[in-house]
Amino acid sequence: MATASDERTASDVLKSLARHLNCLNEDNKSSRRRALEVVKRETVEQRLSSGVLQELFAGLLKALLKCLSDPAESCRDTAIQIITGFIRAVPKPEDSLPYLMPALAQRLGGKEILEPAEELRLALMEMLSLVVEVCGRHLAPYLDDMIKVLQRTITDPFPEVKKESCKCTISVAQSIPDHFHLQAESLLKPLLQTISHQHSQVRVSATQAIGAVIRHSTGKNVDDVLSHLAQRLFDDSPRVRKAVTIVVGDWLLRLPDRYSYFHKLIPLLLSSLSDEIPEIRSLAEDLWKQVGSQWEKENEDDLKDKMDFQLPAPALYTSGGERPGLGCRELVVRNLSKLLPAVGRDIGDWLVQTRVKTAQLLRVLLLHAEDHSTQHLQSLLAVLYHACADTDTDVRAQCLESAKLLGVFVSPEVYLKLLLPHVENSSSCSSASPWAPLTILGAVLRGSSREVLQPHLIKIGDTLANPEVCQGSQQALYLDQLLVCVDAVLDVCQVDCNVISLPLLKVLVSVQSLASQQEQRNKAEESVRCLCEAQGLSGACELYRQHMADLLQWLSDSHHTWTSYSIQKTQLEIIAMQSGPVVGEFLPALLPLLKNCLEPSRDPELRLHIFTMLSKLLLDARNTLDSQGRFAEYMEMVLQDLLLPNLVWRSGRSAAAVRTAALSCLLAVLHGAAFPVEQVLSVEETLSTQLISALEEDSKLARLLACRSLHSLLKLTTQRLNADSLNKIYPELLKRVDDSSEDVRVEALKSLSTWFSSLGKNYDTQSCRSHLEFLFQQLLLYMDDPDTKIQDSVLEVLKAGSEVDRGLLQQQTEAVREKQRSPEYCDKLLQHIHSL
Repeated sequence: MATASDERTASDVLKSLARHLNCLNEDNKSSRRRALEVVKRETVEQRLSSGVLQELFAGLLKALLKCLSDPAESCRDTAIQIITGFIRAVPKPEDSLPYLMPALAQRLGGKEILEPAEELRLALMEMLSLVVEVCGRHLAPYLDDMIKVLQRTITDPFPEVKKESCKCTISVAQSIPDHFHLQAESLLKPLLQTISHQHSQVRVSATQAIGAVIRHSTGKNVDDVLSHLAQRLFDDSPRVRKAVTIVVGDWLLRLPDRYSYFHKLIPLLLSSLSDEIPEIRSLAEDLWKQVGSQWEKENEDDLKDKMDFQLPAPALYTSGGERPGLGCRELVVRNLSKLLPAVGRDIGDWLVQTRVKTAQLLRVLLLHAEDHSTQHLQSLLAVLYHACADTDTDVRAQCLESAKLLGVFVSPEVYLKLLLPHVENSSSCSSASPWAPLTILGAVLRGSSREVLQPHLIKIGDTLANPEVCQGSQQALYLDQLLVCVDAVLDVCQVDCNVISLPLLKVLVSVQSLASQQEQRNKAEESVRCLCEAQGLSGACELYRQHMADLLQWLSDSHHTWTSYSIQKTQLEIIAMQSGPVVGEFLPALLPLLKNCLEPSRDPELRLHIFTMLSKLLLDARNTLDSQGRFAEYMEMVLQDLLLPNLVWRSGRSAAAVRTAALSCLLAVLHGAAFPVEQVLSVEETLSTQLISALEEDSKLARLLACRSLHSLLKLTTQRLNADSLNKIYPELLKRVDDSSEDVRVEALKSLSTWFSSLGKNYDTQSCRSHLEFLFQQLLLYMDDPDTKIQDSVLEVLKAGSEVDRGLLQQQTEAVREKQRSPEYCDKLLQHIHSL
């Protein structure tokens, strides 16, 4: 209470200010401003005692409040400064509330804000914040006025006013919580309008204010604000995301009805565990630990058994990493059934950032749920199938991490029962991507341990080798995931994979057969090498030797259904080419399979493919078919059952292409000289007939191959053919010297040269003189050919012929020379004859 001297002092000050107070009513703006400056100088700027200031404030308050409506901005500003100074200095500022609060409500809380200057609105809000700070619970009777003001100022156009209003809201909520909850809901609408403001600091303030309002309200409006807070978790500003994290953490710890909202609040806090900013992740971790610890203490009786008999930590944590506490794990487990439907919805959201956050959240949930995720496995797989086919790489990466956690925590017996049927029939799951089940299977297998997978390897191998799976699609993504599954099994189980070596090899052969990109084929070959290493084998040849009989039987079981579109024909080629010398060890199984595939009644495209493969093998017979030196034993079968039936003329382009391919194989056989001459002679008549027929083919390549094959046949059977066979061959070769293709002409002449060399003792030149005479006569005609290359080739043929019947050739050459035809070449030939 003020002393007598103080009262006089206050009275003296008021008397000295009387004239100036009267000036506040003058029309002159300068007079009013000067008067306010004097009041300010003589009161709040003087070092007066708090009691004097209290009395002065009571005496000046009404006049100063009136000045808040002064037309002059400078006067209003000074009045605000004076009132603020008094509130800060007086011992009982609450005495001013009956006049101050209505004035502020009138100035700031009406339908239209009367204060036009944004700087002064800010000053008024700072004054109001100060009032809340110093008056505290005395503000309770004036809550209506406070709410009116805050409803308007929270949505003020000036960002600084918004921020100050949010700060004031927090102070009011904390100062009079017993009364604030009655009207707290009315502030949510303006706050939710402000939370998306373009200024990040405004969004931070609005978030903090929402946190305080909900915290001190009835709690009925949590649902109204959750979607807005969730949206702020995607905010570009780390400060906003941090504010959301703090607010949600505070609610989980202190909200009176928090148990009812755990399933809605937990995802928000757990989402911050994956924030890109380390500070926010660390903050979220600390808050989450506090939430878990508090819940654990509050429910100690329920958790007593689990606390006393905790199972050892999963193998995931043996190499490092901190396992979530029991309280945190239990909170997730008890709310997982409510969380997963929302995760399933959001994983398909049209916004990429929503899908990424959801995928990150799913991984965190599974990390907490551990083996309790087993009971939700079916719905989890549906979510993962969808997520692994997402267009965003981050979503896919998080999805695979989640799938890997399922492998860590769920028993293979359980997840294989659900996964493998989806792998065998991808249409049975909701995903539109056929590779999705394979993708998830590969990730789950990588998360599993060798010990738990070992009993289930045969089931896994048989499923992957199922034709519906390993031949299910030609899509590159599908084949990639097949390889991922094989690699996962090899990486995890290593030497244990010997029990499924054959099924895995079938898968890898199928991938190479279906792959359209060389990169994929290379990956599959690398996986074959890994399969060898897992079993301690020296290389792919050893692996194929181990399984060749089974592989050929596997193909033989279905050979009668093969067409040009069948994958099996390519599988056969992969096996035959990659097994190298091993294929020569299994001729009794391979050649009957080839015979069935090359029957003339089979699809021409199929036969063409088989012949192409066979020609590749024959070109390197010593390292493939003849690696054991036993290929000659099957000569008769190769010629009579594989090649000759396909040399018979049939109409159509496809048939012509097959004949050309068969000729290519025949040439490789004859050129390799791998067969005994006796076996060649046994089929010589049929073979010669087919080759002579092939000389008339429309295809240049076929004619060329036929010429070369005859050349090889004559060379292989030197001086062993009878005269009738030889005399059937040369006229047809002679026709080819007139061929439209220069290559065919040259090859025909080479064959004729070899023909002369093939005339042995069985060829009687006297009885066959007419044949030789005709042949020499026709060849001499080509000495006039315009192509010098042909002329040179004919000369070489005739030189070879001179060894057979020199006199006849000399006679015919001289006759030609006399006619002045090709004198130069005739002279060269005669010179050669004379030199013999």
